[in-house]
Amino acid sequence: MKKIVFTLALAFISIGSAFAQFEKGKYYLGATTNTAGLSYSKHDKFGINLGVNGGYMFEDAWMLIAEVGFDYHNKDMQSLYTGLKCRYLIEQNGLFLQAGAKYLHGAPNYNDLQFTPEIGYCFFLNRHLTIEPSLYYDISTNKFSEYSKVGVKVGLAWYFDNEKKPADYMRRKKK
Repeated sequence: MKKIVFTLALAFISIGSAFAQFEKGKYYLGATTNTAGLSYSKHDKFGINLGVNGGYMFEDAWMLIAEVGFDYHNKDMQSLYTGLKCRYLIEQNGLFLQAGAKYLHGAPNYNDLQFTPEIGYCFFLNRHLTIEPSLYYDISTNKFSEYSKVGVKVGLAWYFDNEKKPADYMRRKKK
């Protein structure tokens, strides 16, 4: 019973600290992976994905994200991708809804434009660091039935802002 109460208290504290992070002007830097093979498509039986993304909160709760990454499916099919996404963060509970598009270039000679809806959760470990599990669906425009993919991925992200520069902290200490 103590563990349940402690877990609930920790969840409420992390949700409370999340509200301040969804303000206009925040920056975001993250890394994602689905290395456990937690994705499925007709073409791929197992895949590893590593991605890096960065974003900017252009309005309260709205973020624009750029990403770049690498997919490994098997020895015959590896791919690089780049894309843009827009994320809406639901301030009351830490959920996010995300949609975007990415361009995928794979070997041998495969190019694809994919639309990427996603739903996930920002679990704040402290004021800035989050773990972001999400469910995604990559919709292929080239070969829908073979290359569209649904999966689960986990991200690690850092939210920070540009308003407080190191010089600002030094001025406060001198006063």
